[in-house]
This record gives sequence, structure tokens and C-alpha cells, in this order.
Amino acid sequence: MRDILTSSILKDRFEDTVIITTALPYANGEIHLGHISSTYLPADIFTRFLRLLKIKVFHVCASDDFGTPILIKAENEGKTPEEFVAYWNKRDQEDFKSLEIDFDKFSKTSSPENHEFVRYVFNRLKENGHIYEKEVIQFYCDFDKKFLPDRYVVGTCPYCKSEDQYSDLCEKCGRVPEQILNPKCGICGRAPVKKSSNHYFFKLSNFSSQLKDWLSNNDNLQNDIKNYVLNWVEDGLEDWDITRDLDWGINIPVNGAKGKVFYGWFDNHLCYISTFLALTKEKEPSLDGKNVWNNSTVYHFIGKDIVYHHFLFLPAIRMGINNEYKLPDNIPVRGHLMLHDKKISKSRNWYIGLKDFLSRFSPDYLRFYISSISVSNQDDVNFDWDMFFNKINNELIDTIGNFINRTLSFTKRTFEGRVPEPKEYDADDQESIDEIKKIAWEVGSFLEKTESDKALKSILRFASFFNQYFQKKEPWSNIEAAPTTLFISINAVRSLAILLLPFIPQSAEKIWMQLMGTAAENQSLCQQNWDDIAELKIKPGHQIGEVKPLFKKIEKKEIEIEKTKLGA
Repeated sequence: MRDILTSSILKDRFEDTVIITTALPYANGEIHLGHISSTYLPADIFTRFLRLLKIKVFHVCASDDFGTPILIKAENEGKTPEEFVAYWNKRDQEDFKSLEIDFDKFSKTSSPENHEFVRYVFNRLKENGHIYEKEVIQFYCDFDKKFLPDRYVVGTCPYCKSEDQYSDLCEKCGRVPEQILNPKCGICGRAPVKKSSNHYFFKLSNFSSQLKDWLSNNDNLQNDIKNYVLNWVEDGLEDWDITRDLDWGINIPVNGAKGKVFYGWFDNHLCYISTFLALTKEKEPSLDGKNVWNNSTVYHFIGKDIVYHHFLFLPAIRMGINNEYKLPDNIPVRGHLMLHDKKISKSRNWYIGLKDFLSRFSPDYLRFYISSISVSNQDDVNFDWDMFFNKINNELIDTIGNFINRTLSFTKRTFEGRVPEPKEYDADDQESIDEIKKIAWEVGSFLEKTESDKALKSILRFASFFNQYFQKKEPWSNIEAAPTTLFISINAVRSLAILLLPFIPQSAEKIWMQLMGTAAENQSLCQQNWDDIAELKIKPGHQIGEVKPLFKKIEKKEIEIEKTKLGA
């Protein structure tokens, strides 16, 4: 039966080890809610779910430390680039931790390990004939006296004609412009001139056939994304300039390349691998990191703005070193988070910083809300303060919290906190037990596909069902049926604690402590198995712990304050 074999069925879809990476946050500013929605929270939920399946998981990330924006900001703050990125690397880790997003290792692209690995990959590509040198004409700002990297040349996209787009990525259509129209310096706004410089190119065009095969044959990749990436391949791939005229970055390991460093999009996704290799060397030195990587299921969680880089550049580079490190098995892609139906923009102060948000609201409130709206495709989703208010108060508190609190409180009050012995099951009781047996499979099937929004909807349906069951059975007046009602409901609470752990870990732990009482000392929540959700593990006579309200309702005036601050 599938309700009994849940874990074995789901585990068969993975290797014994799973490696999860997330797109690297740029080390020049605070984490905001848009970052959390598209990348980091979905990856964390998936990681926690796999650990409940008892799959070995490595979850790694790093800060993206290189580029002109960091040089300029560091200079403006009177810091060296090293000092500047060290601050933001530490701050990012603190911000993620405050939302219970945990990494086995959070490194940086400027780490010695990444310097070494990037140079190694470049040399391998060069040996294999995939690198060549060419003189290029590039933009130079006479006013600022520097070559302008792509992110500091803005103009009109030649494909979709959107204005104010970067020369290395159109955020509107997702393509990398071959030549930006109406270019302007992103620092001073003046029209740049052109100067020549020698650069190193990666022969992306060498891999059209291999990329087409990989995209076509990987059934894990999202079809909508796969189809338009295949169109890019059909249109013809341009070789990729992988060097920049800067003094902050990973130096090119070639004589005569002084003053040049690797382009950030060459080194940053290689940091996924270098970070993992460093992790295994630190924590499990007996393991061969490369062997583990190649025998694991590999996920790269990203936002839709970097599809081109991850579906073309990343696999082509690994192909170029003879697949020495395997390509990802899956690249879950999510859309942008809008803020009251407008695009988030830090420069226009239209965003909500994570630290600011968590100074007033529970991290689990944010995790719950984002999980409920974050669809597992590239469609944009919307953060709305009024919707946040309704979802927390009506769904998390009135549906989930209400059932848990009334069940535990009634057990405490009527049976002195001791789980009663059930009597004969009637049709309603049996239906409720069946709900417990099937919910692990239902939710697990969604989480296995990283569909956290659908999984959470199933959990809400489960909690709503048990609210109705409790109300229908009326244990406060039906004394004869009360023991059975409470026995089944208590076990449903246990199922909910495990189900909710990937989504709202702090609250799930509170539920577990109240439910388990002193037994929680020897049976921690994170040690439970996903299979356990489907079983009636709480036995008659079990003593529950101290019962307290799990959540505090949000007041309407709190939301009005936030809307006023935002100007919404």
C-alpha cells in the first residue's frame, strides 16, 4: 500500500545523496523578500523534506564577491573590496539564519578554494581547445576613466526593445544582448566611447549539439523554460567573453593577462562545486568530494533572471571539461516576487528588507506566507500586506493553530493531559484515520517535485478536515465518543508537527514540545521519519506537555502601518 511505502517510493527517485545549491547573493546589499521567495526558501523547504526522508543532503551557497559595483561601493565607504565583501558575507549568513534558512556551508567566490578551482577549470577548457584570445572593442568611460563591465552599460535591448536594460542581460526578455542599443555609462550616465582590449573567450558555440541533447532529454527541467532555451540554441549561440579589465576578481592564469580577471558569471557558478568540495574536505575528509558530486542528485535553485547562465553557460563549461563534474539533474526556477503588483527595486526604495521585516513579525509568518504563494514555475507572484494579514490570521492561526490548540487544551483540561484509550471507531473516525494515513503521500508527492505551494495547500486541507471532525464529534458534550475523538486528533497533531517542519520550523518545534512533553527530550522532531506521519504513534496514556497558544494574531493597525511606510 502506498501509505505504508511512502518513503521508499519517494527515496527511489533520488540517489543516496542529494546536493542542493542556491544562486549566490551579490555581496553588496541586504537580502530582501524577493531573494527569499524565488530561491532560498524553496531550497530550504526541499532540504528539510529530504532530511525527513532520511536522505543525506548537502545544502551549500556562497556570496558573489566580484564586480565593479562592489569596487565602487567599497570605495565610497572607504573600505577595501575584501573588507566590504567580508561584511556582507557575514550579514547574509545572519539574515538567512534569522529566517531558519541553514546551509551546511556558506562560502564566497573570493575564497582560496574557488580561486584555485576556477583557474583549474579554465586551464582544462584551454587544454581542450575551448578557449581563444581575441581583441575586442569595448565601452570605456572617459569621464570615469575605466572600462565598463556589462552591468555598467545600460541601454535598449536589441531583441525586445525594452529600455534601461543591462548589456549582459535583458531582464524583460531574459536574453543576453549581442550589442546593446543607445548605450550609456551606468555610473555617470554619459555616452561611453569604445577602446580595444585583448580578452579570452569560451567557445559556447562548440556545444550547441550537446546542449540541445541535454535539454531535450532531461525530463526534470521545466518544459516552459526548456522550450525557449532550445529556441536560443536554434538561433545560434555566441561565444562568450569570460574576462574583464579589472583589478578585483580571480586573475587569469596566463602570462601577459595582468590587469584582467574572470567575468563573474564564469566563476560564480563554479563556486557551487568548489564550496561543496571544501565542505566535504572539512566535514568528511574520508570522502572523495568529486566522487560524491558525481554520484549524487544535484539541484540548482535559481530565479528566472539567470536562466540563460544556468541552462547554457553552466552546462557547457562542465561539458567542456569532459563532464568531470556532472551536470545538474534539476534546476528549479521561480519567477520574481512583486510588491503590491510593482517590480521590487532597491534603487527606488520599493522593497522590504528581510531584517526589517523580521524585526516586527515572526520568521514563520514570512515562511508560511511566501510558501503559500510561491508557485513552482517562472510566473511572478505578489507580496501584498492585506493578503499577508489574511493568510496568517485565517489560514495559519484560525485553521492550523486552532485545531492544534483546541485538541491539546481539551486533552489537558478533560483528561489531565493524558491521551485517552479509544473505543470503537465509527465511520467518521475511520475516515479521519484514513486522512492521517494518506497525507504523508499527498504532501510528499508535491514536495518531491518542489511544489511547496501545493504541499502547503494539502496541509491546510488536512487541518481544515480535522477542525470539522472535531466540531462534528463535539467531545465536550459527547462524553462516550470523546476518548476516540481525542486519540485520533492527538495523532493528527503529531502528523501536522512533522508536516509543518519544512515550512515553519520554529512553530513545528513548539507544537512538538507541547505534544510530546518530557518525551521530546528523547524523541526530537527532526529525528522523525516522513513515514511516521501516516501512523498513529501516540499511544493511550501518553502525557502531553504544557499547552500555550502557538501564534499571535496580527492586528489590522500593524498592517496599515506597514502600508503607510511603503506608500502602498
